[in-house]
Amino acid sequence: MKTDTADSHWNQEWANIETGSAWLTPEPDVQAWAATLAPGARILDLGAGVGRHALWLAGQGFDVTALDAAPDGLAEIDKAGGVTTVLGRMDALPFEDGAFDHVLSWNVIYHGNEDILLRTIAEIRRVLRPGGQYLGTMLSKRRLPHEQTRYPGREIGRNAWVFDAPGTDKGHPHYFCSAAELLALFSGFEVKALEDRDHSGDGSWHWHLVMERLG
Repeated sequence: MKTDTADSHWNQEWANIETGSAWLTPEPDVQAWAATLAPGARILDLGAGVGRHALWLAGQGFDVTALDAAPDGLAEIDKAGGVTTVLGRMDALPFEDGAFDHVLSWNVIYHGNEDILLRTIAEIRRVLRPGGQYLGTMLSKRRLPHEQTRYPGREIGRNAWVFDAPGTDKGHPHYFCSAAELLALFSGFEVKALEDRDHSGDGSWHWHLVMERLG
C-alpha cells in the first residue's frame, strides 16, 4: 500500500488509453456548468488527465489551461492542441494569485491525505479570482462501507484510506467525507450546489459541488 498521490497509477493508464474510453468523454455536469459561464472565461482543468474536459472546453471558446502530474496524459492533450498544458502538483499550483475565472477538478483532489487536500483547496482558492467558481467532486463517506466490503484496507490518517486492490488506484490514499466535513474543508468558499450522488448504482457515492470563492 502506498501513501502518495495517485499520479503514477494514472500516468500508466493514460499511456495505454484506448479509443472509446469513458475517460475521453466529457461529463454532462461539466457541460451544463460551462453553459452558465461567460464566453472566453479563463478555466483551469486541475488533474486534466487526457483532456476530456480541457479539450471540450477549449472547443467551446474558453481559455483553458490543463494541469496534471502525469506527463503521458498531458502529451495526449498536446497532440490535439488548443490547450495550454502544465506539469505540476495539485497542492503547489504554479500560477499567480487570481489567475483564473474558474477551476474544474473532476474526481481528482480526494487522492491524498488531509494535509494534501487542505493545501490543494487553499491553492484552488488562491488562483481563483474573487467570485470565481470551482466545480469538483469529492468521495462521500456513504461510499466507504462499500469499498470496505470489496477490499481489505486501513485508515492512514483522518478520513484517508488505502486498500489492497491490485490494478486500481486504491492503493493510494482516498479521502472520504461527510457534508459537514466537506464544508469545513472549503473555508473561504460559498456553496452554490452540493449533491451526494451514486454514480453507477453500486455504492459509488460522490459529492458533486460548485463553490464560489469569497472575496
